[in-house]
Amino acid sequence: MSDKGFRTLQEKRQAANLGGGEERIARQHKSGKMTARERIALLLDDGSFEELDKLVRHRCRDFGMENDQYPGDGIVTGHGMIDGRQVFVFAQDFTVFGGSLSETNASKICKLMDLAMKVGAPVIGLNDSGGARIQEGVASLAGYADIFLRNSLASGVIPQISAIMGPCAGGAVYSPALTDFTLMVRQTSYMFITGPDVIRTVTHEEVTKEELGGAKTHNSVSGVAHFAADNDEECLHLIRELLSYLPTNNLEDPPRIVCQDPVDRVDERLDSIIPPESNKPYDIRQVIEMVVDGGTFFEVQEQFARNIVIGFARLDGGVVGLVANQPAWLAGVLDIDASDKAARFVRFCDCFNIPIITLVDVPGFLPGISQEHSGIIRHGAKLLYAYSEATVPKITVVTRKAYGGAYCVMGSKHLRTDLNLAWPSAEIAVMGAEGAVGILYRDEILKSDSGVARRQELIDEYQEKFASPWVAAERGYIDEVIEPSQTRPKLIRGLRLLENKRDSNPARKHGNLPL
Repeated sequence: MSDKGFRTLQEKRQAANLGGGEERIARQHKSGKMTARERIALLLDDGSFEELDKLVRHRCRDFGMENDQYPGDGIVTGHGMIDGRQVFVFAQDFTVFGGSLSETNASKICKLMDLAMKVGAPVIGLNDSGGARIQEGVASLAGYADIFLRNSLASGVIPQISAIMGPCAGGAVYSPALTDFTLMVRQTSYMFITGPDVIRTVTHEEVTKEELGGAKTHNSVSGVAHFAADNDEECLHLIRELLSYLPTNNLEDPPRIVCQDPVDRVDERLDSIIPPESNKPYDIRQVIEMVVDGGTFFEVQEQFARNIVIGFARLDGGVVGLVANQPAWLAGVLDIDASDKAARFVRFCDCFNIPIITLVDVPGFLPGISQEHSGIIRHGAKLLYAYSEATVPKITVVTRKAYGGAYCVMGSKHLRTDLNLAWPSAEIAVMGAEGAVGILYRDEILKSDSGVARRQELIDEYQEKFASPWVAAERGYIDEVIEPSQTRPKLIRGLRLLENKRDSNPARKHGNLPL
């Protein structure tokens, strides 16, 4: 290489590394945000990043844009390693045109995603953008649509993770919505279709950006986001932790590690964790932590639909996805949000060969006019569909209540679940004993001279006969009633049994999920 060529290369690289320049980088830091390159450096293993399209420039010639160009065009793309495993990453550079999406900017993302699909490795998007580049008009909008198409085609093939680390508005929000997991940073990130100014003009509602689409809102109210971090550094570490539970693509298994926790460990605390009174709450997370390897549970969507708990853990060193009703919140009832939350998680696990463990303590679906009018039937059907469709190993443990249609939905034997276990405290019935007696024996109780006493007697009879695991076990709907303390070894033996499980769905283009 000639000295001139070498100097030119170095100059172009330095210009690209500076993005929008020192002044804008300083403003980025002052706002509490890292730059695109700093984020990638922290996310990936040291020295592993290989950048692509570093010298790409936009081709816009309107509004004086031909005189305002930066190498890389406001986005950094490439590939590298996380814990020694291949990943692809793009990071929008807010210091260049506010990270806005141009035609060439979108083409860099699409090129990266196409390569990721060929290689079979996850794609991580670090979003920090003011939206479409207005100067380019429809070309910018076309770029968004090109990305959306690839998000859709990659779904269920490679894991896709979006981190919202700044603004993300308008059409930009749909790419994160199509990916598998979305992370947000408190106070510095937001997502919305239309901003506060438009809302004020159209609906006359007053709202701040944080209230409308901040990390708290999307993690606890809308359910759009799955994780919230306090700063960029925590967000990037969360991505690394999340990826430790995921395979690189749908043809591989999740990473297995050496299990340091005895596989035959029993925990006698489980034998007394269920309160004697069936209406008393307990925290299902305690059950999970007593059962899984090392008590380590990586919860997903912790603040949204808290009546159901989902997340990843390990059993015998292998990754499992956990779905569990939460008696400590709304008695663990299933409602619209809980059904959606669990259904999407079940489908993700099925896409990426992650066995599903279901812990059931559910009194039924949430009654009410609002739930019915908002489509609880349709939303509950999503969860039913997800469990029915899943072909990965499925093990269900009924810890206490499994009433009505919610019994069917929560990984019952009838939905091709491989192994169904129950604790002696399980209550498997159409409904609770009090409600059932009130319907079945209403006239008898009214005519009885000792109505209260007779009612209690009938409740006890119903409880003994139907609100227990015995009838279900007699019919084979429960494979085994186990001591709670034996849950961990029983689950591990079940997973070992199902390690080479083969199951399939009928040949079809795709099913029609009740959206």
